[in-house]
Amino acid sequence: MIQFDKTILKNGLRVIVHTDRSTPFVAVNVCYNVGSKHEDPIRTGFAHLFEHLTFGGSRHVADFDTAVQRAGGANNAFTSNDLTNYYITLPANNIDTAMWLESDRMLGPKFTKKGLDVQKKVVIEEFRQRNLNKPYGDVWHLLRDLAYKVHPYRWPTIGLVPEHIASATLEDVKDFFFHHYAPNNAVLVISGNIGSSEAYKLAEKWFSDIPSREIAPYPLLTEPPQTTDRELTVYRDVPIDTFYVAWHMGGRNDKDFYELDLLSDILSNGSSSRFEVKLVKEQKLFTEADAYLSGENEPGLFVATGKASSGIDIHLAREKMLEEILMTAETSITDYELEKVKNRVEADLLLNEIGYLEKAIQLASFEIMGDAAEINNQGKRYLEITAADLLKTAGELFRKGNRNTLNYLSLQNSKK
Repeated sequence: MIQFDKTILKNGLRVIVHTDRSTPFVAVNVCYNVGSKHEDPIRTGFAHLFEHLTFGGSRHVADFDTAVQRAGGANNAFTSNDLTNYYITLPANNIDTAMWLESDRMLGPKFTKKGLDVQKKVVIEEFRQRNLNKPYGDVWHLLRDLAYKVHPYRWPTIGLVPEHIASATLEDVKDFFFHHYAPNNAVLVISGNIGSSEAYKLAEKWFSDIPSREIAPYPLLTEPPQTTDRELTVYRDVPIDTFYVAWHMGGRNDKDFYELDLLSDILSNGSSSRFEVKLVKEQKLFTEADAYLSGENEPGLFVATGKASSGIDIHLAREKMLEEILMTAETSITDYELEKVKNRVEADLLLNEIGYLEKAIQLASFEIMGDAAEINNQGKRYLEITAADLLKTAGELFRKGNRNTLNYLSLQNSKK
């Protein structure tokens, strides 16, 4: 159980405090309710671009890294489809430094054409290195575009194409900032060696003067039910034939998220999982076989993927994996299998409760989803799942018409 207190400042900033006296450090974590799903389809990649821009300095801070390092701390950030998260960890007696930096970041970056041009080049180079020039780098561009036709999950966090970032103007980024980066669209979590009353005073001191802003409306575009299976085959300069099969599932707060998380573990998590035992060790069809959830807040994807062993036809290997998946969905899952994966999940949840930074990030994420208190209900939701629940949900997931298949093949095969 993670204990925390919560208040809301007059400008709408939600403040959550978790006290952990076992550490001499604190984490100051600011999470904004803006991710790639909030972007304009013709201006994608902006949320990720802002993660870079805000480290280039703010109105009163020229260099974030130097200020953090002088205070004996470390800082970083990440962007997802659903949110953008910034955090600073440092000795508790230096917390004012972190509060000053994050409040100034919220107040506004230094908007200069030179700074924007520098960060645009950095992000475009990252796009090229990770997604265009790296083996399998464009998989999620292809798979998301195949699976989604309406919802903004159809592009990854990095954006659809580098040109969207290249054409961004100073006015574009200012408009994006002031309609998303605001106290009334954010959660501040302070976790570590500090009490709630002291943390609240610091939050009031550093953040209360930042005005609330008009948040851009987020059109809830529901992906219509998929009724026809889709398949795409591409050839790339990669060493091993690979495939990805994705099925539409529920979102992070839905019951089937927890059920399918357990199912993915039964299929592929560990040396005794079904994929590892049957497909890798016994039949030797794959060098790697995996199943996992994309994990978004809104309805996401259940993904199965495999790299075929040398000399094995990728289509045969894929069909054998699908047979194993469908057999799992149609026959009884043993009590031993279910208990094993529940124990592993329970251990992982406990591990996430050890670090003060991990707790700060998780509390912020759950608050963005709707309620930070839900962090303490995860274990119960997993433990209540029965084998019958898994079979029912699997039957609904793996229905005909809900499948998206990406065959990602070596260029050598295109010449055969």
